[in-house]
Amino acid sequence: MKNQYMSYQESLEFLHAMEKQYPDLIEVIKIGTTYEGRDIVLAKISKNVETADEKPALLYTGSIHAREWIGHELALKFISHVAENQNVDPVLEKALDESTLYMVPCLNPDGYEYSRKHFSFWRKNRRKNHDGTYGVDLNRNFSIGFVKQKDTSSNVYGGEEPFSEAETRAIKEFVDAHDNITIALDYHSQGNVFFPAHKFKHEAEMDGTDMNVIAANMNDEFVKITGRKYGIHRGKPPAHLISGSGREYYYSRGIMALVVEVGTKNIPDYMKSMSSSIHENIPALIRTFSEVINYSSYAPGRVEEFTIEDRTSNSVTLVWKYEKRDDIFFEIYRSTKDKDACNERTKVGIAGENRFVDTDLESSTNYHYTIRAVSKTSACKSPFAPVVKVRTKLDDDEFFKLIFASKEGTGYVGQYTQEQNRSHFGLNSLFVGINKSKGICDAVASFDLSALPKDAIIKSARFYLYPMNRVGAKIEKFGQWDLSLLQHGSFAEITDFNDIENAQSKGHIGQAVKSRQLTQGIWNFWDFSQLECQLLQEEIEHQQAVFRIDGPKYLPDGEDSQMMQFDIGYGQFGGGIHYRPMLDIKYTVENKKLGLPAQMFSTISQAGVEEHVLQSGFDANGDKVYGYLDFDLSQLPEHNKNMIIQCALKIRNKNTFKKKTDIRFYVELVELGEAGTYEDIRNREKIEYIGYEAAESDLNTKEYQYFNFDTLSRQVLDEIHQEGRTLKLVIKPTSALGAKNRITRWHEDVELVVKYIEKRRTPVAAVENVKISKENRMIKLSWNKVEDEALSGYYVVRNSFHPPKHFMDGVKLYGGKDTWTYDNFASFDTEKYYAVFSYDDVPNFSKPALVRYDPLEKY
Repeated sequence: MKNQYMSYQESLEFLHAMEKQYPDLIEVIKIGTTYEGRDIVLAKISKNVETADEKPALLYTGSIHAREWIGHELALKFISHVAENQNVDPVLEKALDESTLYMVPCLNPDGYEYSRKHFSFWRKNRRKNHDGTYGVDLNRNFSIGFVKQKDTSSNVYGGEEPFSEAETRAIKEFVDAHDNITIALDYHSQGNVFFPAHKFKHEAEMDGTDMNVIAANMNDEFVKITGRKYGIHRGKPPAHLISGSGREYYYSRGIMALVVEVGTKNIPDYMKSMSSSIHENIPALIRTFSEVINYSSYAPGRVEEFTIEDRTSNSVTLVWKYEKRDDIFFEIYRSTKDKDACNERTKVGIAGENRFVDTDLESSTNYHYTIRAVSKTSACKSPFAPVVKVRTKLDDDEFFKLIFASKEGTGYVGQYTQEQNRSHFGLNSLFVGINKSKGICDAVASFDLSALPKDAIIKSARFYLYPMNRVGAKIEKFGQWDLSLLQHGSFAEITDFNDIENAQSKGHIGQAVKSRQLTQGIWNFWDFSQLECQLLQEEIEHQQAVFRIDGPKYLPDGEDSQMMQFDIGYGQFGGGIHYRPMLDIKYTVENKKLGLPAQMFSTISQAGVEEHVLQSGFDANGDKVYGYLDFDLSQLPEHNKNMIIQCALKIRNKNTFKKKTDIRFYVELVELGEAGTYEDIRNREKIEYIGYEAAESDLNTKEYQYFNFDTLSRQVLDEIHQEGRTLKLVIKPTSALGAKNRITRWHEDVELVVKYIEKRRTPVAAVENVKISKENRMIKLSWNKVEDEALSGYYVVRNSFHPPKHFMDGVKLYGGKDTWTYDNFASFDTEKYYAVFSYDDVPNFSKPALVRYDPLEKY
């Protein structure tokens, strides 16, 4: 297997041969010498390569860890592809004209050769340490966050001091001398995941969206080639982030820097796995190379203060700040998924002004937006604004609940860990799949459904689970992860492996997540079908739903693990409460029905007004005869606590005609002072037609005619009800051919049929007096209690860039009834904004109570 990979000497010979064959495109330079005396080389690649250093550049580094061969092999195949397609692929051709590739195929030649010839899984370089041990982990030997360790034999021993190694000094000196580098990709294995750079803070960075988008756009290219999708994971809280890596050093120099972890093994089967990884990464690298110029001095500036102005159940209005320039327009991107691509697939609009309205959206749905400015003259694009997250409002008949898994009812059970299984609940991560030590592992997630009303009708549901580590899923294209709703009472003990493994399932939920879709750092979710929503709805009676997540049940010969690790949110390994397993449920309730009789009705014609008689049609002269009726809406339930979801005028005729005509009857919602004369009716202000017209022929075949109020008509009805006015309707006849002596008489039992549900329309009062203090080395927020029986709780979010306008517009810190909370992971030296929302049981969210944290202020 190893012979299918190039040796380091063969790669040097290849690079020099390519330089000779493509002298205007490729220049190979030596940037350093290893401990054992090997050359460390870098290939400059650009059209008119002698000007390469004058252009924005992408830095590629490979195989800094000796056993991670993908970086070396991919670089050589990519260089070959670039040379052969430089005048074929227009995207590549344009990128080569305006940008440069700096490629170091192997940053650890000594270790690579030791891995190739002696010990396959050697990781470090081959320097001899002072105590006789060998090797320094080069990716712990950079200066940013460097931590000195005593154990020189450790695989992650970072050396005596930063840049103690020839290899790290070589790349440092090159990077320091080339401020044209805008993006850096450091290729590793394994895990199929991107790790964007960080500043050792558990808060979003201004350019965090840019790095996520670079990764997500590469992901879209992977999906096209292999169907595989990588995770995007910034890492755990600062205490758990790696120190002294190249990625953070490049980032400290203002470079968008990402680690790309490829594959599920360090040295995989070349024909089966390595070739696949290479094939999917070549177009992804070209995609990223094309973005290099957009992070250079040639690019427009980033859009500022990108935020939400308004939202409805089917639209979102976005606003931002940018200098007024005729040569600039804006591209707006939207997705329902976390960390999605920003490309033609997700671009939803182009704007010339600093405002955009996105329409035709789904109600009560999470949307992620970002934006970039584009120069009309150069076609260069700005960096992205930080993502804004918003949830559209509910439709009139809808409620939603975000229900988090209960701590005591959520954990995993292992086949070989029966004695420890009880301790896996509430504190540990969820391990799902199989490995040699634990055997088969199933996860259990329990949800308290008592907050859902007994008559809830579930319209949609989604189960969320956060993948935090997939290194243990080592086999490509093997297995799937299923979600099952367990039958109530089909297991005795939730912490017993055999009980859970053999529990009866009511059904599988959504589509299984295949191994190539295990996206570390990107939420996995399962959408419920209509039938599956019904199964979940049945569990409301028991006030609890218990789910099982299971993966592969066996291992192929020679394999030791296909295990996925998901976050539980709690415990020392948890990422915080917002990473808990979650159910997002949208539901309605059984409606109530009310029939309102007409308060007054009359017939209005040229001959006058006839009260208590309802007729319409054409008189002997062919003039129209109108029916008029009004309704007292005070009989409807209280406006603020109820929502009309359907309304119709129900009416039936007394007489019919044998001879057919083209007469049709319209019902109009009108604004009318007094219906005292024929002229009053003829000069009426028409607001809207109610439903469709009824043909005279329909009167012979249907006992009742129903004129249904559309959305606008229901809104007008709501306003009339709220203002205490009378609803006024007119029945108008029409005929294209003309008619005489054709009067339809209507029954007096005409009524307005109203269907409604009990639902608050407005939120409770906003929170007041939000204060910041410091306690237990954390930022503490406190606020005054809202005195309202309708209060369900408070929702607290943090936003690093602007005051949160909406309860989803930031990182959730707390949800509950306490009047205080901590920001566990907040940095004291970073400005940020907090918002506290009050909410009721719909939920309607109040306006935000805002407070700004100033790192220069004493608290």
